[in-house]
Amino acid sequence: MQRRTDSSAPELHLRQGGTSVVLDTSGAGLPSIVHWGPDLGDLSPAALAGLVLVARPQRVSGALDEPARLTLLPLESDGWQGTPGLVGSRAGASFSPAFAVTDLDVAESDTDTHTSTAGTTLTVTADDPAAELRLVVTLRLDPHGLLHQRLRLTNTAAGSTSPEWQAETASAAAALDTAATYELGELAATFPLPHTAGEVLDTTGRHLRERTPQRHALTVGRYDRESRRGRPGADASLLVAAGTPGFGFERGLVHAAHLAWSGNHRVSVERLVSGAAHTRLAELLTPGEVRLGPGESYETPEALGSWGDGLTQLSARFHRLLRARPQHPSTPRPVTLNTWEAVYFDHDLARLSALADAGARVGIERFVLDDGWFHGRRDDTTSLGDWWVDETVWPDGLAPLIDHVTGLGMQFGIWVEPEMISPDSELARAHPDWILGPGEGRLPAVARQQQVLDLSNADASAYLLDALDALLRDHDIAYLKWDHNRDLLEAGAGSPARPAVHENVLALYRLLDELRRRHPGVEIESCASGGARVDLGILDRTDRIWTSDCIDPVERLVNQKHTGLLVPYELMGAHVGGPRSHSTGRRHDLSFRAGVALPGHFGVEWDISSSDVDDATLDELAAWIAVHKANRELLHTGVAVHADLPDPGTDVRGVVADDGSRALYTFTQVTTSASYPPGPITLPGLDDDREYRVRLAAPTDVLGGPGQSPLAWALDGVVLTGRALGLGGVQAPVLFPEQLVLLEAVALPSLVQEHRS
Repeated sequence: MQRRTDSSAPELHLRQGGTSVVLDTSGAGLPSIVHWGPDLGDLSPAALAGLVLVARPQRVSGALDEPARLTLLPLESDGWQGTPGLVGSRAGASFSPAFAVTDLDVAESDTDTHTSTAGTTLTVTADDPAAELRLVVTLRLDPHGLLHQRLRLTNTAAGSTSPEWQAETASAAAALDTAATYELGELAATFPLPHTAGEVLDTTGRHLRERTPQRHALTVGRYDRESRRGRPGADASLLVAAGTPGFGFERGLVHAAHLAWSGNHRVSVERLVSGAAHTRLAELLTPGEVRLGPGESYETPEALGSWGDGLTQLSARFHRLLRARPQHPSTPRPVTLNTWEAVYFDHDLARLSALADAGARVGIERFVLDDGWFHGRRDDTTSLGDWWVDETVWPDGLAPLIDHVTGLGMQFGIWVEPEMISPDSELARAHPDWILGPGEGRLPAVARQQQVLDLSNADASAYLLDALDALLRDHDIAYLKWDHNRDLLEAGAGSPARPAVHENVLALYRLLDELRRRHPGVEIESCASGGARVDLGILDRTDRIWTSDCIDPVERLVNQKHTGLLVPYELMGAHVGGPRSHSTGRRHDLSFRAGVALPGHFGVEWDISSSDVDDATLDELAAWIAVHKANRELLHTGVAVHADLPDPGTDVRGVVADDGSRALYTFTQVTTSASYPPGPITLPGLDDDREYRVRLAAPTDVLGGPGQSPLAWALDGVVLTGRALGLGGVQAPVLFPEQLVLLEAVALPSLVQEHRS
């Protein structure tokens, strides 16, 4: 960190983790970030002042006499003519606040839930006495170079109970309180973008196809992505990135931001005709959802910004942040067998015991019983909310299965969907008032034959806590697969009903926090129709996400690549399905299915106890599980990399050890290539000046084809420098489409160096 040495100087320079943030704090308005990105070094006072000076805009014809700056909260009162950072009013009054800074403090921050290490924090306090509002903006630059933002807005108006607001009648007092209430429309975090940013990357998707990338030019105007689904949603953008046109994983200056929130949200990128460009992130609030009475405050979810020379460097900052958290999983991620695609609702002790036996044979470490175990749940049309063991299917309870699984040396896990309620359930019949809806006796449109429980109702949350607490207390359960299978519509609560998504997300967080406090050894997966709730808000309270309900490896190549922009492999559920994908109908070799899943939190979603699975197949699966376990530490602690290849039919991705000593890559021939044989492939992320021996790694091999000669370099491996492997690469092996091989790069012992700084 470099602080200004002259307390009266308007320049402020925060430095940490390879990142510089320079702010102009001059004037009565809020500070403006004039640089966020690569470390600028230890600047002299003159150089720092010069950097701020050259960033100030020039007045031009037809514009304001005092050109507006992009501040931490751009407002119309400052002359900002783009989207304001704050929207709200008191029944139409106080619609355009004008904040003046009253305090500015720079300090080493305390630790928080995101990281076990402190960062450098700037806290800006500003007031508008006329609008009776106080704003606190907190910027934190963490040790990994990520920029965090939170904003808190407080209604400083006095209420009717204060001496100066005494009223003679109750109606007059109510009128005064109404006038004092501030209804918040939006409060957004703002991240500036450099003038070189000319292209936007975000992700979209649907159920079974989440996080599909899309790009477009950053032109004048605003580009919005909204979620109104009560959760981020399958079509949500994991983050929004803007950079030099054509930026890739290996190169190109790019900035991105993410909102750590598990509910409705809006992320935008905007460029003005003046050239100023920024990313803004906010919780999406519906009318009346947040109404601040006198003395009440609203705090935004945390927004996090990263940058990099390429997406690999940008995503590595997020990964290091997550791995530094005190609650980050510290034990090897157990290889998991989930029963869903194996048996669906066909629960039978003998069948499931046989599946567990097969799992133990191939090296499974955690066995998860999916949907269908609780009262009345024979299909997906009933019983959500009735969280006790079904007596007809499990007359002796779950103990016989759990004892069998744990007796084989595996952990036992179980599926739940606590936030949902089936209209056909004991709970719905007893408490129809616990269902979210618009009121007036009307329910929202049905989805998946279920509705949504109102967690903001204290009695409903207490019921869930008691039910889940009893389930975990009475059984040897190490893992909860926590699902959330429908979007929220017309999510209101109370009488008359008011929007309740905001309060339900906070109630969910409280429920998870309390459950983890009571059962600290239990791990929780965030599943939401697959990957419809992937954000750092939910990941603060869970131990992995289910990346997608689609485990077709062709689809997962794209999905896992772009989920990895935020989420490291050890938090990303990745399973091997059966020979024929249940979601696409495609058939693939086991080596392809397993190789794509290999880097993630590895698992199996397949009835491997079936008579269709022979001993040779089980042995091959066991070999892949063994390879994963042998490389698990590398895969779950190293740097995830992707090669920017000119051939769209090929894919190279891998993980490089933090010290650069070794790397494991997969090369996939996704489709046929225009050239035959395919061209060279590069192996990114290695130390330029070290020599590596590169070879094909078991259990994969190059399959021979008609007239195909052996691949010269693959016979005994080849020695090349990291620079050569990253620039020129090696000749790609000839594979059929949808085939994959593993490549290992190991630094030669004679050149092993100290860890990279």
